[in-house]
Amino acid sequence: MTAQTETAVGHVFATAAKSTAGYLDEGTNLNGPEKIGMVLRALDRTEVDRPHLVEIGPGGGAALQHLTDSLTRALDITLIEAPGVVSQTLTHAIERFKAADLGTCTLIHGWAQDLETLLAGKRADIITASALLHEVYSYGTGYQGIHELMRTLIAVLKPGGHFAYRDVFTVDAPTLHETVTQTYDDPGWLLFISMFAPEYLRGSRHPYHHSSDIPTVRQNSRTVALEDIDPRTSAVITGPIGLFREIQRHYITLRKDVWRSGVLGFRPDMDGQFSADWLNSGAGQRRVHFEFTEGISPRRLAMMTALSEPFKDHRAMDGDTFDTCTDAAIIELLTAAKNGDERCAGVWRDWSTSEGHETYGYLTVAELLTEFAIKSADANRGTVMLPLITDDVATPGRAYYTRYLRNHLPNPLRDGKQLILFTNVPVTDTEAITAGLEVLRPLCSRDALARIHSAIAGAGRGGHLADHAGTGRGLQGDG
Repeated sequence: MTAQTETAVGHVFATAAKSTAGYLDEGTNLNGPEKIGMVLRALDRTEVDRPHLVEIGPGGGAALQHLTDSLTRALDITLIEAPGVVSQTLTHAIERFKAADLGTCTLIHGWAQDLETLLAGKRADIITASALLHEVYSYGTGYQGIHELMRTLIAVLKPGGHFAYRDVFTVDAPTLHETVTQTYDDPGWLLFISMFAPEYLRGSRHPYHHSSDIPTVRQNSRTVALEDIDPRTSAVITGPIGLFREIQRHYITLRKDVWRSGVLGFRPDMDGQFSADWLNSGAGQRRVHFEFTEGISPRRLAMMTALSEPFKDHRAMDGDTFDTCTDAAIIELLTAAKNGDERCAGVWRDWSTSEGHETYGYLTVAELLTEFAIKSADANRGTVMLPLITDDVATPGRAYYTRYLRNHLPNPLRDGKQLILFTNVPVTDTEAITAGLEVLRPLCSRDALARIHSAIAGAGRGGHLADHAGTGRGLQGDG
């Protein structure tokens, strides 16, 4: 995570809201296996007897917990967390790792951009992070912050080392600025767009500043402003695909946030033993376990009681039905907030401060791969960051969210994660670089490949790469 930063419009976001007691403990989830998948792959390729693993932003410790259960060798682990951010579940995960006698584990508080100083010259064999770059973009200094972090990673990662990165999937498009048209007819989504999109475009760090990025909305055969969208009638919106990705992702985070708060009058089990009660995991269909919370209206209590069944000390309901109940409750919440109800408006403000100003899609997968390769080569460390085999780049979908989005949107964008394992390849290792470029070939444009080729060639001038000029083993192919 990065320090809280005042934006050009004077708002301060993220760190204070995300450092409150219990925030990360409540957010501990079941994604630990996914978080460590690429780390385990990196460990299999690391020949050092006792590798040094650095995790940036360990959060609630989900990755460390699952790593403890999966390790077959000793590690020295350094955890880097933002100042003031505390998680009891992370403390327990550290204690559990140490009790397993699997190596050392040290927690250091500091900012990601100061990684070289924090590690005090101790270089890493593997670095791992989840959602780091989109937070650096949103709360730091935008693309400049991302580029600085890329160069910092190169400075602390050993040649041949690995960077395992996990983040929210962006879009299946060449660029986030590709213009598309989306239709919305769900009242809850229309109400959300009217409140979220204007605020996001005005007060967040995002890349949608070109004239062609300005969204246009048509309702009842006339053009209306985003904030004037009528939730009672269908809207056709034209704009950059990245903005629609933000709308979709932020509505999902709002649902999760208000679920955890209990403000809707009910709270589902999101992280416990009943959080993965699948009826059909491949289709994303599950049974949701929930409890009623203080303040639920008699009408909603009666409705949800009728639609659910008792299960031990709580209730359970089909996931599709639960989603419908959730969206109905969110409509009431947002309507009250828009009409000036202070309690509901406070819920909206709290979510907006902690989550609503993040930009999840700052780069497509192809752009991320391109920028890592070029910025690492330009750092003049004699290495370049590349995935080396096809499976080092993965974009797994999330069946539950896909099911929900298909049920509520006429043309939903794909939801999932992007997992990338970069290797810090010496520019003298022609064979590895050639393999990396082959991985990038189907993912990146010809222009991007040419830029990567130029950056690597520049980094290798005067070195070993020059010795292979004209031999067919260098980087003089068709890119």
